Amino acid sequence: MKAIRLHHPQSIDALRAAELPDPGEPGPGEVRVRLHATSLNYHDYVVVTGGIPTLDGRIPMSDGAGVVEAVGAGVSAFNVGDSVISVFFPDWRDGRPGEMVQGHVPGDHADGFARQLVVAPAHHFTRAPKGWSHVEVATLPCAALTAWRAVVVEGQVKPGDIVLVQGSGGVSIFALQFAKAMGATVIATSSSGEKLERLKALGADHLINYRDTPNWGMAAMAASGGGVDLVVEVGGAGTMGQSIAAARFGGHIALIGVLAGHVAPLPTTILMMKQLRVTGITVGTHRQQREMIRALEATGIRPVIDATRFTLETLPDAFRHQASGAHFGKIAVEIG
Repeated sequence: MKAIRLHHPQSIDALRAAELPDPGEPGPGEVRVRLHATSLNYHDYVVVTGGIPTLDGRIPMSDGAGVVEAVGAGVSAFNVGDSVISVFFPDWRDGRPGEMVQGHVPGDHADGFARQLVVAPAHHFTRAPKGWSHVEVATLPCAALTAWRAVVVEGQVKPGDIVLVQGSGGVSIFALQFAKAMGATVIATSSSGEKLERLKALGADHLINYRDTPNWGMAAMAASGGGVDLVVEVGGAGTMGQSIAAARFGGHIALIGVLAGHVAPLPTTILMMKQLRVTGITVGTHRQQREMIRALEATGIRPVIDATRFTLETLPDAFRHQASGAHFGKIAVEIG
């Protein structure tokens, strides 16, 4: 089978095409899946560029979508021909986060989905939404589930709430879509006027260009009439101060990413005085993924996918496109 492997020292240029043996037939409790698509996440970029060390020769990519070709003894969840998607934390079935259940992440702790075939335990997958293309399905395991957990599970957003999303990456756009589906008002930020207009077309109610308005936290507070209920924080240390300013008293900040830095001074006094709740979020559980899929089918939400498409062979170019920041929504890769 064709695959892409990451070699040392880790970098985009260290991604190499490889011909690997067919993984064979599934054993008891396993499924064989022919993969048709994957999608890029910031997590994958960090792995590829060396921010998360991994073994030499690792197959990258945490998201995978495909079709079950064979099932092993004892597997009842899937049949041959089923469309399936991977699970970011295969062993985190349900419950609160724990170190033991948040391992074996495809693409860093274990080989990922930049390949044509995989044989793995059946619980490493869930069913895909009905009627979706493989490319659409591949956008869900990391970005969509992270947004779902931030907005619905931890944020408990309800009609009338106000949600602030940052930028136009996969997590932020899914968060916008989920928040609107829950009846919330959404404030969106970006440094691009063109991207802000596209976010408006997706349902954003208030737009803030943070390049023109550096103190965007206070602008969001003013636009919301006293502060937002939830901030979907993807910037990290570099934007947390503004998120704290934007939040209402008793509000919630879902801390998801570190795009704007890992360490920075924070206005902890304001954090305390506002009695804010900050929740660190890294994707979600097997059960939450299944619940999200049911919600996607019920609401009709579909992923926003960047217009530039890539193949397995051009995966390095996909990462370069991601690094440029020119994309809008998820970057998809088709696996032939």
